[in-house]
Amino acid sequence: MCGSLQTGWLLCWILWCQFMKRWNDGLEYKKPGPALFNSYALYAYDSVWLAAQALETFLNSNGTVSYSNDPKLRDVNGSTLHLSSLRVFDGGQKYLDTLLTTNFTGLSGEVQFDSDKNFIHPAYDVLNIGGNSFRRVGYWSNHSGLSIVAPETLYGKPVNGSLNSNSKSDEHLYSIIWPGETSETPRGWVFPNNGKPLRIAVPNRRSYLAFVAKEKNPPGVRGYCIDVFEAAINLLPYPVPRTYMLYGDGKRNPSYNDLVNAVALNEYDAAVGDVTIVTNRTKIVDFTQPYMESGLVVVVPMKQAKSSPWAFMKPFTIQMWCVTGAFFLLVGSVVWILEHRMNHEFRGPPSQQLITIFWFSFSTMFFSHRENTVSTLGRLVLIIWLFVVLIINSSYTASLKSILTVQQLTSRIEGIDSLIASTEPIGVQDGSFAWNYLVDELNIAASRLVTLKTQEDYATALTKGPKAGGVAAIVDELPYVELFLSSANCQFSTVGQEFTKSGWGFAFQRDSPLAVDLSTAILQLSENGDLQKIHNKWLLRSECTDSLNPVDENRLSLSSFWGFFLICGVSCLLALLVFSCRVYTQYSRFSPHEGGDGDGETEDIRPATRAPRRSLRTTSFKDLIEFVDRKETEIKEILKRKHSHNSHDSKRTHHSGSPSDDAGGAHA
Repeated sequence: MCGSLQTGWLLCWILWCQFMKRWNDGLEYKKPGPALFNSYALYAYDSVWLAAQALETFLNSNGTVSYSNDPKLRDVNGSTLHLSSLRVFDGGQKYLDTLLTTNFTGLSGEVQFDSDKNFIHPAYDVLNIGGNSFRRVGYWSNHSGLSIVAPETLYGKPVNGSLNSNSKSDEHLYSIIWPGETSETPRGWVFPNNGKPLRIAVPNRRSYLAFVAKEKNPPGVRGYCIDVFEAAINLLPYPVPRTYMLYGDGKRNPSYNDLVNAVALNEYDAAVGDVTIVTNRTKIVDFTQPYMESGLVVVVPMKQAKSSPWAFMKPFTIQMWCVTGAFFLLVGSVVWILEHRMNHEFRGPPSQQLITIFWFSFSTMFFSHRENTVSTLGRLVLIIWLFVVLIINSSYTASLKSILTVQQLTSRIEGIDSLIASTEPIGVQDGSFAWNYLVDELNIAASRLVTLKTQEDYATALTKGPKAGGVAAIVDELPYVELFLSSANCQFSTVGQEFTKSGWGFAFQRDSPLAVDLSTAILQLSENGDLQKIHNKWLLRSECTDSLNPVDENRLSLSSFWGFFLICGVSCLLALLVFSCRVYTQYSRFSPHEGGDGDGETEDIRPATRAPRRSLRTTSFKDLIEFVDRKETEIKEILKRKHSHNSHDSKRTHHSGSPSDDAGGAHA
């Protein structure tokens, strides 16, 4: 197979040489240099030979050349084309079949067709053209696809799809040299900037060099902000030529307001670094999507809290203490009301009953109450309350243990409000927008602000304090503060909440298309996790390992227990409602004048006809209180006797009205 292929290509080369000799000899007008042909001329030459050989074969096989009229060709009214005069070759189909079966080697190579009338083994050279020269980087054929191996050597070998499966090196082309003498595949049109690279200003910082800093060897820039910008640039569908230019002398942090103004004045095309997006800056430049959240916070020195004789009060807030005490009294009173009528332990003189209420209420805190509950409603309320007390005791014990065993931190400054109210000096990072914000927005006197240049200045100023020439607190952006606290040995901490919300972005001149495209790229970095990886590379630091917590961190407030108090309160209310309905039912069947001294020993039960029951409207409040104060057993006994007495009177009335009684009376 390979021998026949080599013979065919050798024959093709001989024919080509003979053709070129005849062509050059037959030219009447010759230009200097050799005659040049493109591939289309060679295919045209072979097509003529193909038609001639097919016609010769057609005639040798007893084919005849004859024509006939085609009924489909008719002249339209008024037409001058005379289509009806055209004739159709009668042996056309046979001639086409002969043409498709013709096989020969021409100037363009082997000429042969398959059953689908497609050219067999078409092959092309893949050329890499650069300037006035070109180089072959591979081949293409419908058998092997793109390959660096000549197609004729792959015919007859197994393939995978359209690529050669015998060798992995056969599945690609040689390296391509792109314009600009680079082997890197271009991503599209170059960003239009008059052919010049972008002038990107980078702040030459003195402190917090993890965000952005000058690279000494090799010269350049580095840092978290630079890596984010480079990662976003690489996601753009076009290259962006750029040049980083340091802004500032490196002896102190540059003014970021001046940096943004320089971009607006066309001194730079963009600013890349830890540039905060604030309102006055967005009026003169365009920012990208924020790639890091930021906000102003307050940093203060923390001191270990001294032990206090009132430390046992710290686990609960004042509100929690008040509500808990109120519920102790409430539950004690409710249980007394429910138990008073049937439990002798809840009866006695008023002073004794009052003491019983207080004793029972607060003794449930330690589950040491000695009074027994006998009523169903009282037991229900007490069970729910004991469950609440169990939760409160457990939480109180855990919180108190944490407060007494863990070192606590305290600070006179509790947040930005207390800092504004004081007159002590405040530290601000050099070049930060925090200076203008504190003076213009919060109306803090500029004389109170102290500029700090390095992280060492932060620690020194906070350690000294305002009395020794330092500061009471530092106001700075959260990313800087987190980096500072990670290396401050847990001596300092933030207090309060962030009192501004902003972010860091890249600044461009107004209407720059890069701002929009980079915003999309930053969002893509955030979604695929690359932004977090860059953050971990530069800013991941060990956290504070000391057990230092703010004083109020372990205090329990009412918000953690209001659900328990609600359940307990609802159960007390429902128990009182059921108790009231029960008392109301009994009182409606009871007449105060039917009872004696209240002990049941000298009761005077009169007939109902002589002492009719009074309505509830005519009953005095005193009578109601006296009824409620009676024992449950006494009330039930009175109602039972009253019911039996009424039944006896009914029987006597019935017998006095009978005829035998009348006769007996007459006989007497």
